[in-house]
Amino acid sequence: MTKRLGPLAILTVLIAATPAAIAQEGRRPNILWLSSEDNGPHLGAYGDRFADTPNLDALASRGLRYEVAWSNAPVCAPARTTIITGLYATSIGAHHMRSEVRLPTSFKLFPEILRDAGYYTSNNSKLDYNLAEWGANLDEDKSRRVWNETSTQAHWRARPAGAPFFSVFNYTITHESRIRSRPHEAKHDPAGVTLPAYHPDTPEVRRDWAQYYDKMTEMDAMAGAQLRQLEEDGLAGETIVFYWGDHGIGLPRGKRTPLDSGLHVPLLLYIPPDFRHLAPEDYQPGGVTDRLVSFVDFAATVLSLAGIEPPEHFQGLAFAGRHEAEARETLFGFRGRMDERPDRVRSVRDDRYIYVRNYMPHRPYGAHVAYMFQTPTTQVWHRLYEEGKLPPEQAFFWEPTKPYEELYDLASDPYEVENLAGSPEHAATLSRLRKALDEHLRETVDVGFIPEAEMLALAGAGTPWDLARDSARYDLDAAMAAADVACRGKMSDIETLRGLLGHDDAVQRYWGALGALIRGSSGVLPLSAELVDRLADPALSVRIVAAEALGRYGKPDHLQTSLEVLIDAASVDSRPVMVAVAALNSIDALDQRARPIADRLRRLPTDHDKISAKQDDYVPRLVEHILSDSRGEQASPE
Repeated sequence: MTKRLGPLAILTVLIAATPAAIAQEGRRPNILWLSSEDNGPHLGAYGDRFADTPNLDALASRGLRYEVAWSNAPVCAPARTTIITGLYATSIGAHHMRSEVRLPTSFKLFPEILRDAGYYTSNNSKLDYNLAEWGANLDEDKSRRVWNETSTQAHWRARPAGAPFFSVFNYTITHESRIRSRPHEAKHDPAGVTLPAYHPDTPEVRRDWAQYYDKMTEMDAMAGAQLRQLEEDGLAGETIVFYWGDHGIGLPRGKRTPLDSGLHVPLLLYIPPDFRHLAPEDYQPGGVTDRLVSFVDFAATVLSLAGIEPPEHFQGLAFAGRHEAEARETLFGFRGRMDERPDRVRSVRDDRYIYVRNYMPHRPYGAHVAYMFQTPTTQVWHRLYEEGKLPPEQAFFWEPTKPYEELYDLASDPYEVENLAGSPEHAATLSRLRKALDEHLRETVDVGFIPEAEMLALAGAGTPWDLARDSARYDLDAAMAAADVACRGKMSDIETLRGLLGHDDAVQRYWGALGALIRGSSGVLPLSAELVDRLADPALSVRIVAAEALGRYGKPDHLQTSLEVLIDAASVDSRPVMVAVAALNSIDALDQRARPIADRLRRLPTDHDKISAKQDDYVPRLVEHILSDSRGEQASPE
C-alpha cells in the first residue's frame, strides 16, 4: 500500500518540494539500527526520571519517539525471527524459543532483499533466528547472501565507495545475564527505584533493578559512540537511525511474559532533513507519536525507506518511506515454549487495553525456567510465594494455573494487576479484542494450535508455513474451536471433549485430552476410558497429555501405566527432543506421584547427536529440576 497523504501532509510536501529536496528523490539513505537487549522503555526520553540515558535522549529530541511499540514476542529468538522475516513467527512455526524451522525457499530475509538492491549489509553481530539455516550449523552460503559481513567487526566502514548501507549494532550489556552479574558497584541507588506493583519490595529486587539502570546507562554510552562515528564519517545527514530494545526487561514478569511488561519496547526514529520526504506523516523533530507499531513491521519499513516495495507475503506494515501503510488499530503478541517450558499464549492491545488468552491455563506464568531462576529477583520472589507472604497481585505470577482470559486497562493499571475479564463494565471491550485476536489468528494462519513435536512431525521435510496452509492437514477453524472448548473449562462441554478424543485428527484429540486435564478430576474421571485409549495414540503429543491427565487425576490404577508412557516418551535415544521435553514437563507436574520412576529418571539419556546445540541443555535441566532436593521425597530412590 502506498503512502496515504492528508491535507496537512500534502501542504508539507508542497513546502518541501524545493529543487534541493526533489534532487534527494534519486538518492538512497543509509540505514543504521542500534538495538539493545532485554530492556523496556526505561529512558529519560520516555519520562523515566531515574534513567540516565543522555545520548538516546538527545536522539529522541532530534527524531520521533514511538509511545507504543511492541516486540511481538517477549524473548529474543522468536522476536528477532519476526523482525528478519517480516512475518509473525506463529505463522512459520518459529514461535518457540530456540527452535529451528525451515522457510519456503522462495522467501528472502529482508537484508538479503536490500543487498540484492545494492545495499551493503553488516550485522554486529547477533543472529539468533529460529530458522534452520541459522541454527547450530550455520549455513555460510545463506549468511553471505544476507549479510556482506556478520561479526563483531562488521561495520559500514567496510562498504564499497558510494554504496548505501544497512548496518546493525546490537548491545548485549543490558541482557538478563548482565543484570545479575556480580560483583557490581551500583551507580543508581537501589533505594530510589520505583518498583512495579507485581514485584516484592526486597533488597535483592531493588539491587537487580538498580543494576539494570546502570547497564542502561552503559548501553546509552555505546549508542552515543556509534552516533559520533556517523558524525566523524560525515554520514549523519545521509543516515536514517533506528534505536529499539528487543523485548521487556530481563527480570521475571518482563522477559518471557506476553503482557505489556514483556512486549513494550523503546523505539526512536531519526530521519535527517535531506530525507524528510520519507518520514511518516506525523514526523516532527522531538515529536511523539501514538501510532501502534511492532517488530513485524520493521522489515517492511526498512524496505520502504530504501524505496523497495515489501513482498506480498510480508505481514508487517511499513510505518515510513515510499510505501507507508495505514496505521494499525491493534498489536499482537505471543508466547510459545520458553526454553524447556512449553506454553501457548496470545495477546492483543490497542491504544489503551490489553487482552490475553491462555491456551495452557494449567501451567503457571512463572514456570521453572532454569536460566530465569539464576536471577536473585526470581529466587527471592518465588521463595516469598512458597512462604505465603505475597499479596494477590504479586502471587499471581506463581499461581499453578492461569485464567483463560485476561483484560487490563493500561491507562489506569499500567502494571497489569487487575484482571477485568469478568467485569460487566468492560464486556464490550473484551468482546471487541476477542474478535480482533480471532481475526488475527485466522488471517495469519497461526500454526501454534498444533503442539510443537506434532507440528515438526507433520511438516517433515517441508515447512510449517506450507503445513499451516494445507487444509487437508491443518483445519485452523476446527483447531481454534477445539482449543476454546478445552480451555474455557466448562463442565457442560464434557461430551464435546469425548467427541474430540475420538476424532481422526490428532490435533483434535490433543485438545480433547488437554480439555480433560484442565478440568482436573471433574474432567478426567468421566473421560477415563477415552483417555486410556489415548495412551497408545499414534501421536506422541496426545499420549503425553492423556498420561498426565490420568496420572494426576485418574484412578490409582492409572498411575503406573501413565508413568510408563511418560518415561518412554522422555528418552531422547528413541524420541525427538521436543517429545522428551513435553513428557518431562508432564512428569514434573505429577510431583510426588512420579516417585516410582525416580531411579529411571536418573538413568535417562540426556544427550544425543540428533539434538541441536541450541536445545541440548533442555532435557538435563528438566531432569535435574525433577530430581532436585527441592522436590522432597521424589529425589530419593524408591
